[in-house]
Amino acid sequence: MQSLTQIDNWPVENAAAAVVRADGTVVGSHGPTARRFPLASVTKPLAAYAVLVAYEEGALELDEPAGPEGSTVRHLLSHSSGLATDEDRVMSAPGTKRIYSNAGFEALGDHVAKATGIPFPEYLRQAVFEPLGMTSTSLDGSPARDGVSTVDDLVRFAAEVQAPRLLDPRTVLDAMTVVSPGLSGILPGYGRQKNNTWGLGFEIRDTKSPHWTGASSSPRTFGHFGQAGTFLWIDPDARAACVALSDRDFGPWAIEAWPPLTDAVLSELR
Repeated sequence: MQSLTQIDNWPVENAAAAVVRADGTVVGSHGPTARRFPLASVTKPLAAYAVLVAYEEGALELDEPAGPEGSTVRHLLSHSSGLATDEDRVMSAPGTKRIYSNAGFEALGDHVAKATGIPFPEYLRQAVFEPLGMTSTSLDGSPARDGVSTVDDLVRFAAEVQAPRLLDPRTVLDAMTVVSPGLSGILPGYGRQKNNTWGLGFEIRDTKSPHWTGASSSPRTFGHFGQAGTFLWIDPDARAACVALSDRDFGPWAIEAWPPLTDAVLSELR
């Protein structure tokens, strides 16, 4: 896809990108797609998928207690547990605010490890990476931000989410459906959003503005971006997903560069 060559103009040393359909067909790729990049918060959808596998295996329930008092697994997955961003400190009652929380995902990792008897990085490997053939992907620390992967591996994950084999499609539909609509909160890098919509581990575009996806992205678009200069979005209306990884931290350059890339990709897909 010609649109992906835009990454050559990004102010980064290395970048790679690809677009994949639900059937796993990579319709375009550019750059070193086999290079391993730190994912930062693009780790979260991978971790969330493992949590959902644990749910379907019967190791846990989405509405069982987890995290601070009154919180559940569902609250932790949707950043509505009330935990602070980077510390184990309660900022609000569960279900009342959307506080983006790395601490919440670390609590999820601990909860799954306790429920399964398997350290979370190993559970993630067995539940998601290994069955999807993501041989170049690993979790080297926090389930909130310490994943390392390649574009080649992430397109396998993006194809799985679009046409699930590891999970019941109804579970994935729940993951891409807004949990607790109407909660306000900060979208990191983009400021306060009156309706800061999240599903189960996935951010949902909805009517957010400004946003890291494109002006032509469907409101149903969901995914995640990371402070390492990385993103993964899935647009159900376009029936495609896009992955882009780079080696420069998120900043004004990404705010400027990412939406035009997304709009060009969507235009080329039509």
